[in-house]
Parts: sequence; structure tokens; C-alpha cells
Amino acid sequence: MSDAPSVQLVQTRLAAFLRDAAGLDVTITGAQPLAGGASRDMWRIDAVIDGQPERLVLRRDLPTQMIDSALSREHEFALMTAAFAAGIRVARPRWLCADPSILGGAFFLMDYADGIAIGRKVVSLPDLADARRVLPAQLAEQLARIHALDVRPFGFLPAPPPGNSPAQAAVDQTWALLEGLNAVTPTFAFCLRWAAERAPSPARVTLIHGDFRIGNVMVDAAGLTAIADWEFAHLGDPAEELGYLCMRDWRFGVGHLRMGGISPREPFLQAYEAACGYSVDRAAVDWWEIFGNIRWAAVCLGQAARHLGGQDRSVELASLGRRSAEMQLEALNGIEKMGL
Repeated sequence: MSDAPSVQLVQTRLAAFLRDAAGLDVTITGAQPLAGGASRDMWRIDAVIDGQPERLVLRRDLPTQMIDSALSREHEFALMTAAFAAGIRVARPRWLCADPSILGGAFFLMDYADGIAIGRKVVSLPDLADARRVLPAQLAEQLARIHALDVRPFGFLPAPPPGNSPAQAAVDQTWALLEGLNAVTPTFAFCLRWAAERAPSPARVTLIHGDFRIGNVMVDAAGLTAIADWEFAHLGDPAEELGYLCMRDWRFGVGHLRMGGISPREPFLQAYEAACGYSVDRAAVDWWEIFGNIRWAAVCLGQAARHLGGQDRSVELASLGRRSAEMQLEALNGIEKMGL
């Protein structure tokens, strides 16, 4: 099977899989690739299951992945199932298939969540003005729930090596990524040495979603409907999540609103503190925001390498290579503001 299955093939094979998995009569009435998704192949699936119309989303492996430590579809499915059961706003996972012969890679199906995920629309559409007013509190409350989720059943979650803090481990991982790409430049070297010298120690270690930001949440006129893309979940410092959400790249042109282009940062942090019952170290959040730019700059080069190496031909992946320079500059600006 090719890396991009045809619509007909998806409909035929998916219908057969669902008949076996659900034990019910299934007809696939529509299958449409969804835009975006640099890490996974996403399709909207319209089906009739046991006589009832259903809207689903298929999430399928691509030939390569953004980060080697990313969760498998089986692990992502298990984690999302637990999050859904805990009342976290995540699309309900429905069926998992680990057999690559069906659609060319492991995949799972989940309920379709209404709303808009495209970041530039979330921060600017007039129809979402009311949503932007309530989103900071909603996102803070959901992050508190994520960070409180019991991780004991999930021994597969990546974690810092023994004796290393989450910040130290993240710096080491970024060095390794750059060395593998032969892309250790003076800017990266300076930024990573700065980060290593000032790496914060966490007050606690929790589940981290790993990509919690505007652009990975579904939003409608009433606010948050679902949190997407759990494949980068790991154990870490909650301040990582708070800083990452505030990176300039996730403000989508509304740079003066530090929290995702929709709010100043401080009200959001206060809402998070109220929801989780813990105090937030603002300096640690600053560090993780600056480091997030360094790491994202490195990942952007890795994304472009997937295209240039021919494994995953994609204009989106190719274009991300250009973004690396912007993230490097943002990291340098952040370091300057904090003082060398």
C-alpha cells in the first residue's frame, strides 16, 4: 500500500475492520483527509453503524515521526481512554488497530469533535470572541486535570533518566537531536549552554500532555470542546506545559497576548493555580518558554529533514525548516530579556 491510501481503499478496508471490531453492521459513507497533521495522517470518517450515523476521526501512523520518543498509537489510545474516563475534554477513543496491513500503519478511531483547531482562526475570528474570553480559565482547568491524572498504569510514558531533572533531560535530548542532524550551530550551542546552566528543578513531576497549545485544541463559540494530539505525552515538570503554551509561535500573530494569542499570561497562571492548588514558579515558566523556542527550532530542522530525506514528502514539513531561524531569534530575544 502507498503511504497515502486512496479514499476508496480507506472506505473499503475500514468498513471491514469496523464490522469485525464492533460486531455490527457498518457502512462508510465518506472519508476525507484532514488538513494539517505533520506528525500523523488524519481523516474524517462518516459512517452508519448499526443503523446510526456516526462522525469519526481516523488517526494513522506516517512512515516517519517527529520525535523518536513519541507514543505509539496503542499507547496514545490507552492514555486518551484514561483521560476521557477522568473527565478531561478529549474525543472519546473508539477502536484501535495495530495491524499495518489494513491501512499501511497502526491507527485508531475516535469521535469527531466539533470546533475549529486552526490557530490563526482561533485567535482572530469574530465568531470566537466569546470563546476567547473563557478559554484561559477552561485551558487552565483542563491542564490541572491532566497534571493530576494517575500515571501509575502507564509505565510506557517517557520519563527523565534517574538523577536528571526534566529540564536537564530536555536539554540533553535537544543536543542529541541537533547532533543527529549535524546542525549544532553557534546559536544553538549558546542557547543550550544557557539553558543547561539555569535548568530549574521541578516542585513535582506529573503527566505532561506534551503539545498543549492553541492549534491543538478544538474551539467553538462556547469555548473548548476537545484537546488533541496526545502522542508527545511524558512525565515532566508542569511548568514545561505552562511555558510551552506561551511561546510566540503559538500566538499566531497576536504577539502582545502572551498566552496563546488570547490572553495575558498572569491571569491564566492564576487560574491554573486555583484549579490545581499549587503555586507556580514564574521564573521556571519563563525558562521553559525560552527553552521551548530552542527545542522547537531544532524540531523544525528535523521536520524538514523528513521531507528532504524523501521519507515523508510534504510542503508543510519542508516549510518548517524555515521557521527554525525565527525560533532561534525568539530564544535569543528571551535570553536577552532575562539577562545573560
